[in-house]
Amino acid sequence: MESTEPLTEDRLLDGRLRLIQPRDGYRAAIDPVLLAAAVPARPADSVLDLGCGVGAAALCLLARCPEVTVTGLELQEGLAELARRNAALNAMEGRFIPLEGDAAAPPPGLSGFDHVLTNPPFFADGSGTPAANASRAAAHQEGGLDLAGWIKAAVKLLRPKGRLTLIHRAERLGDILVALRGRGVGDISILPLWPKADRAAGRVIVGARKGVRSPLRLLPGIVLHGDDGAFTPPAQAILRGGAAIETLGVGEEKT
Repeated sequence: MESTEPLTEDRLLDGRLRLIQPRDGYRAAIDPVLLAAAVPARPADSVLDLGCGVGAAALCLLARCPEVTVTGLELQEGLAELARRNAALNAMEGRFIPLEGDAAAPPPGLSGFDHVLTNPPFFADGSGTPAANASRAAAHQEGGLDLAGWIKAAVKLLRPKGRLTLIHRAERLGDILVALRGRGVGDISILPLWPKADRAAGRVIVGARKGVRSPLRLLPGIVLHGDDGAFTPPAQAILRGGAAIETLGVGEEKT
């Protein structure tokens, strides 16, 4: 079923990716591009984009890593359909397979991924003012799964030694670390994203590996904007050039 909402066609990665998305609902900005850049995928890896929306993060990852396969799982039927359209629009149908489904009860057989990347809903249920648009509200507000439940579901879908990579609001880092505790994960990486050099981090990218015991690492962060408001060279390399955030996956991982 195709979405009947007004749509726009936008561009990512300096115009290399085309993205159809709702004009008034949830719209991808820079978060999914940064998330994709943080995934240390290798050729032939299997990847799950949990809560894939219209497919922005998955498509950015595939632009950088064309030899991986990405499965998307999206609760909202309209967004899942747009993700399928975007896969076709960018000639990535065979490599990006969006499915409609609930993270709380994934489709049978969906497990054992080398990577799970995710941009969970930012706001706890009952906090803040929900967006007037129902699709945008569903994407931003926790519903059937709170943040801890979302992280539990993501870890469960990984193979042993697989890696979880997520992006979230910096103020919820404590909740993320609590949610990871007791999940059998280690090698936790925290990468702050600062809007400007003199500002507090607004986002964090957190990585963790299932079934390993390496200690937590606080990584060098990335400043996104200079004093003039323009993107810094590192940010431009990621957002326009599609470069990887190499520091989140330092060294050769054991399989």
